[in-house]
This record gives sequence, structure tokens and C-alpha cells, in this order.
Amino acid sequence: MINPAVAERIHSEIFSNDVVLFMKGTPVFPQCGFSAQAAQILSMLGVKFKAIDVLADPSLRQGIMDYSNWPTPPQLYIKGEFVGGSDIMREMLQAGELQKMLADKGVAFDDREVC
Repeated sequence: MINPAVAERIHSEIFSNDVVLFMKGTPVFPQCGFSAQAAQILSMLGVKFKAIDVLADPSLRQGIMDYSNWPTPPQLYIKGEFVGGSDIMREMLQAGELQKMLADKGVAFDDREVC
């Protein structure tokens, strides 16, 4: 069961930032390939996002998995909505669905052609 203080912290981050990426490490120094890929996707699109290093706090690492009922980081939230991890982000990017979701939710990004 998730600690109420951790749940409140997660909820606050998700709903006070347009785009939040819970990841292992930071965008500059990711600690796993999946987190690196997730941060790269957002950076490539020019999306401003808040990255939260789950390795800095073990209760947060477990808490985000409990909060979303998703087994691993990274985890992306856009305007409070859970999107998924790096594989889902990559698939959505390639299909144009991530760009559409960002546009539909009013999040600024660089709408360039993705190969």
C-alpha cells in the first residue's frame, strides 16, 4: 500500500506540471536505457517537462509504481494523465499519437517530422 505522504507528493507533481517523467536518473545523466529513451523522446520533440529521479528516494520509486499500477519507471504523465513507459512512448511517437496527445492537451512542442 502506498504511503499517503508519497501519494500526495506524486499527485502534486503530476497535477502541478503539464508533463512529468518519473525516471531513473536525470535527463542529463539517465541511469537506465529506458529512462534515457523516454527523456530523449521528449527532448527531441522540444517538450518542457519535469523529470523526477525515482532513485533518489526509494519510497518514491515504489510509490510511483503503486500509484500508477505500472511495474517500472520511466513513467510519463501529460496533464495529469498516465501515458506509459518508454516503449509506449516510442510507439506513440512513431504513429504520431504522442504528438496528437500533446497538441490536444495544449502542451507546446516542436511539431517536426519524426523518422
